[in-house]
Amino acid sequence: MSRRRVYSQQTLDIMQRFYTAFDTAKENKLIKNTKAFCDDFGIDRRHFYTQRNDLGRGFFEISWVVPLVEHYGVSANWLLTGRGTMFVQ
Repeated sequence: MSRRRVYSQQTLDIMQRFYTAFDTAKENKLIKNTKAFCDDFGIDRRHFYTQRNDLGRGFFEISWVVPLVEHYGVSANWLLTGRGTMFVQ
């Protein structure tokens, strides 16, 4: 069980954008489902859900954003800064 963490507001914003981009990719049928995403990219699904429900938990890893950028066309600039468009044009 992960302890609660005190994340900076910037980190919390990145996590929120990560989940927003994930949901958008899922809605657009780029990602089949959460289970497949987590299995394909070695993410513990329990950690994914726990972190999503409580952003203060200490499970989030920056490596989770890599598949969104490399495989689903999410803009790394947008994920990290919130500037620009969510998807690479």
